[in-house]
Amino acid sequence: MAVIEKTYHDDLAIIQEELDKCMKCGNCMAVCPVYSADKIESAVTRSKITVAQAVLEGELELDDPQVYEMLFNCLVCKSCMTNCPTKVNFDRIMLALRAALVRKNGLPWLKKAIFSTLKHPKLFDAGLRVGAAMQGLAFKSEKGGKAISPRAPFAKVGAPIGFDGDRQMPAISITTLRDQVPEIVRAPGSTVKVAFFTGDSLNYFYPDAGKDLIDVLTANHIEVHIPKGQNCCGVPVLVHGDIDTVRKLAKNNIDTFDETGCEYLITGCGSCGGAWQHDYVELLATDPVYGPKAKYWAERTYDISTFLTKVIKLREPKGRIDKTVTYHDPCHLKKSMKVFAEPRAILKSIPGLTFKEMAAPDACCGSGGSFVLSHYETSSIIGKKKAEDIKRTQADTVSTGCPACMMQLLDNVNRCGGQQDVVHYISLLAESYRREG
Repeated sequence: MAVIEKTYHDDLAIIQEELDKCMKCGNCMAVCPVYSADKIESAVTRSKITVAQAVLEGELELDDPQVYEMLFNCLVCKSCMTNCPTKVNFDRIMLALRAALVRKNGLPWLKKAIFSTLKHPKLFDAGLRVGAAMQGLAFKSEKGGKAISPRAPFAKVGAPIGFDGDRQMPAISITTLRDQVPEIVRAPGSTVKVAFFTGDSLNYFYPDAGKDLIDVLTANHIEVHIPKGQNCCGVPVLVHGDIDTVRKLAKNNIDTFDETGCEYLITGCGSCGGAWQHDYVELLATDPVYGPKAKYWAERTYDISTFLTKVIKLREPKGRIDKTVTYHDPCHLKKSMKVFAEPRAILKSIPGLTFKEMAAPDACCGSGGSFVLSHYETSSIIGKKKAEDIKRTQADTVSTGCPACMMQLLDNVNRCGGQQDVVHYISLLAESYRREG
């Protein structure tokens, strides 16, 4: 058998098998968040597949302006894949097309400048620290310090991409999560040790949620390793076609976590977890050294909720929390990592907590990383619908398992007049444990 030397990230022709599966039935239209917002045929998956076929046959060019717009008017949320009778892996098609575009034309200068810093973690870290120190010049505090909003005149300049005076977002933490905790957090009576992949969002924007995750693990007698040498999971650059950078990030992360000697890798973000479980395996499939290592970690990577409920036995929380809570399913957590029942089980185990399911809890919130900036109008339509679904539950708290979703929900709940707190579900469990005393 011939050795495959390339993946679909390197050769567009490899996705032909996926294109051939599509029978243009249109089932994807029912669940595509972009189509539901834009209401145009070019927004839906089957149209993008038709364009991909035309590109492969030489009838269209990747850098044609209309083709380019179609390529990036997609959240890569994988919703279409859940409703596809022929099981087309559309995420592979989209990633292959974007990677081919970068091979042809390179990255736009702004993306190139931003992504280049990710290759140098110390430079990236220094940039965010400077941003944290200077953010008070451009942003003002909101909700008692729980959020920030753009000041004038920045609000006027940023209005076209949603950074107007009503925008609410988390502040960049002055002290990162990995600076606030030791590399190894011991737990009394621990018999298991895990490595915690913080990702950038928990490290820089939501360190309190990251500490809650650590506290929950130690409360369950788990020793936690938080290696400082870890870097971005690479998903933000992967979805923009920068394959060289994401492979470099993946290899560095694998080397860093190999050194921990841990048996399990824990995440608190669906995109980060999906990278370890799936993306690294596919990106490094032909690498004789890192391919087997990627598979090793893929089999040992768990979302914190799955680890607590299916790998170990969750210590029953006893601290009462009198809140009404609903839950939003992050796209990559449910559709990549297949995690949806576990967070709900954890929430329902907390004394005093009333759980209310919202309509379409797994409908995309419209974040998509940078999609909220590049396609703000579409993103806001999707986000508003999600905020209205939350409001109808009459819950006082909305929880989720993805920091990027937390950012999108925070902004859209505020814009729709909601007063709900937006939290990671693990923070509610941590609060219950703390109240036991």
